Amino acid sequence: MSIYVIDDHPLMRDAIVMVLRRLRPAENIVELDRLDKLANAVKQHGKPDLFCLDLKLPDITGVSGVVSVKQLYPDVPIAVYSASPAADMEEACIEAGADIYIEKSAGSSELAAALRGLLMADTESEESAAASANTGKLSKRQTQLIAMLDKGMSNREIANELDISEHTVKVHLWRLFRRLGVKSRTQALHHARSHGLLSSGAI
Repeated sequence: MSIYVIDDHPLMRDAIVMVLRRLRPAENIVELDRLDKLANAVKQHGKPDLFCLDLKLPDITGVSGVVSVKQLYPDVPIAVYSASPAADMEEACIEAGADIYIEKSAGSSELAAALRGLLMADTESEESAAASANTGKLSKRQTQLIAMLDKGMSNREIANELDISEHTVKVHLWRLFRRLGVKSRTQALHHARSHGLLSSGAI
């Protein structure tokens, strides 16, 4: 298994790789400066575990890169990072298949929290599924998130309420969506209501 960091800016790529090496010292991290090198790299280095993808590369711009990667590897998480503010590009990237959007202006601690969340998600979802197999219930944090979504709270409001960063909120929501098998807040709420997951409410 390998993590693929695709960015044509060496300094930013080095920063991402440095964070990843702290999080996964034993993981094989593959650095690419163009998306069209990905197919050969996967043949050489093995199945991807995570993609860290810059939105602007010499051979792609905008969400087209996200779409291409998602078509080839639909089950692999994609962390997109960009100099563009989240307000400008985040929604389009998520709709295209990205799992989390990280602004390049984010501090290293927020970047690490976001990437750690994606790397741990598969393990945690398996543990969560095993733990809830008999009860069908969500974890305490997931129940909090569903209740907050039901109140119409934004990511920023949730972050303030839980005293965590917005990036961490996004990771928690991503895990929740994976746990429920949905792709959006609306679908998560519909699932929660139809399965009685809001009955105990409770933040």
